[in-house]
Amino acid sequence: MDQRVFWVFASAACLLSLTVHSSSGQTYPLTDEGGLGRVFDGIGGLSGGGATSRLLVNYAEPYRSQILDYLFKPNFGASLHILKVEIGGDAQTTDGTEPSYMHYENDENFFRGYEWWLMKEAKKRNPNITLIALPWAFPGWVGRGKNWPYDFPDVTAAYVVNWVIGAKKYHDLDIQYIGIWNERSFDSKYIKLLRYTLDKTGLESVRIVASDNLWEPITVSLTLDPELSSVVDVIGAHYPGTTTVPEALTTKKKLWSSEDYSTFNDDVGGGCWARILNQNYVNGQMTATISWNLVASYYQELPFGRDGLMTAQEPWSGNYVVESPIWITAHSTQFTQPGWTYLQTVGHFAQGGSYVALTDGNGNLTVVIETMTHDHSICIRPPLPPFNVTSQNATFQLKGSFASIKELQVWRSHFDFKAKKHLLFEKLPPVKIVDGSFTLNLAEDEVYTLTTVRTGQKGSFPEPPPSSRFPKAYKDNFDIRNPPFSEAPNFADQTGVFEYYINLTDPGPHTFTLRQVVTERPITWATDADQTVTVIGDYQWQNMMVTCDVFMENVQSGGVFVAARLDKGGQSVRSAKGVFFWVFADGSYKVTNDLAGQSVLAEGQSGTRPFDWHNLSLSVKGQSASGMLDGRQLWNVTGVSSPKNGWAAIGTHSFELAQFDNFNVLAE
Repeated sequence: MDQRVFWVFASAACLLSLTVHSSSGQTYPLTDEGGLGRVFDGIGGLSGGGATSRLLVNYAEPYRSQILDYLFKPNFGASLHILKVEIGGDAQTTDGTEPSYMHYENDENFFRGYEWWLMKEAKKRNPNITLIALPWAFPGWVGRGKNWPYDFPDVTAAYVVNWVIGAKKYHDLDIQYIGIWNERSFDSKYIKLLRYTLDKTGLESVRIVASDNLWEPITVSLTLDPELSSVVDVIGAHYPGTTTVPEALTTKKKLWSSEDYSTFNDDVGGGCWARILNQNYVNGQMTATISWNLVASYYQELPFGRDGLMTAQEPWSGNYVVESPIWITAHSTQFTQPGWTYLQTVGHFAQGGSYVALTDGNGNLTVVIETMTHDHSICIRPPLPPFNVTSQNATFQLKGSFASIKELQVWRSHFDFKAKKHLLFEKLPPVKIVDGSFTLNLAEDEVYTLTTVRTGQKGSFPEPPPSSRFPKAYKDNFDIRNPPFSEAPNFADQTGVFEYYINLTDPGPHTFTLRQVVTERPITWATDADQTVTVIGDYQWQNMMVTCDVFMENVQSGGVFVAARLDKGGQSVRSAKGVFFWVFADGSYKVTNDLAGQSVLAEGQSGTRPFDWHNLSLSVKGQSASGMLDGRQLWNVTGVSSPKNGWAAIGTHSFELAQFDNFNVLAE
């Protein structure tokens, strides 16, 4: 019998003798006698940066609520303490675009997108959840003609603060932290002005996270600039590799891993998450860790597919998967709360692995242990230096106010990579404390929680429906008078924003349409295409017919397309290839093998005009493709050898207004 199983059934006295069989092990004190460590701020997930929850909203009930329960419901699944969301900026920010509440300077709509809904659903389940927001990008007008948001810091600050005000006014959401981030650098003048603008509008309680990217140069700037230091509450780092820098520690600020993980959510991903949740504090004194992303709810072939705490990428089937990171999260979140305090007695085990301990100051104690080996805990970034973990005995000695504890509840996860049989978040019988101590035999690739808290639970629902491919026949006429969300189901915007639109000037068959609304290149760290595009369907599709009614609103240079086999999205969308059938307001057409429109397969006159509806139909089969315009054959080409497969798509020639209706795709 496996010894780790045997001790569960043994008495405490037998346990202590049985576990010391290969070595005497090490003793690790757990005490508050010398004071406590830093205050714990929580563990969270990130929706956005960008469009990572796009498909979640399209799930039917009860599956959508089940997914949300696994993420946010206390004492059920991940039981997250923190939800961080993107303040949409109309721009591509990794896996898609999220709409701004202000597409234009004279525009304001606090019901676009799905982040409002997601925050409300999280608060419904956990009223105490911490809400954080960060703009990854900005609509173009904020830059006043420049691709930089901080040349006019008063404009940018007003834009962000107005979003916070709208969250409260329209959704009764209190945003507690605002992040400040840019790939290139941070702007101290803007940070100070943001603080001033928040205070001026009565939002003194909203805290600032900076630079929400790297430890440097923000930490040095805080040291040299007392005014800047006075307005920054948290230093946030992305993917810190569990380490910080000495200058950050000397600031006495809260230190967060404000974006982390970003790793494929298989069991190695679960091991990555287990290791960094502990070692972000042990090595780096970071008191919050936030996973990018919250839930992998975007087409898997987009960049960083399945890099979420769980997977929900099939709203058409209802299938979702509760991945191992959900239960690794539960080891910490179900037995601690923000406001608890780390003990100073945390650290690494002699034979590898780590442990943290936290208390609520009222007698409760939670200890989280991980012994993940190197190859079973590799994160996507940064590179992981070599280290060794071997099985070992660890004796814990409870001292100080914990000396009187007689029993601890035990939860365990064990990754068995050889047999591929993993036990996740299993409740074991309590461990008895004898003379203030207890001993564990720790194997490789395990996570333990030992705690005085008795409310833990491994929540569950009946199995969701089986996985299935996107339906081969799909159509949408967009005829929804009061849509619950501004985006049409299953369309994933990759450049530009495609929204439901009521065409009051056309009370006929095209009253309700889908409209591309971004008219100016947004400000973003990622790379939007020069064209707008939204994708839909099954990436494995090869032969298909895509049909759509189109309406150009740009008289001078308007152009729209339907496409098949589009092979790239996300931050790689500029180099997307496929088969694109374009028509233009000047009466011409073009067929290209790429989104950029440089690889021309055919071109000629179409007779298309702006402010008229036209019907485009694109058929692709094998190496042949053909197009019809308003029911008549317009072109036919052969020799289309690549790409072999990809999504269906619609879009525009530039950042311009255009409408789409009666979309239909039929794949073989």
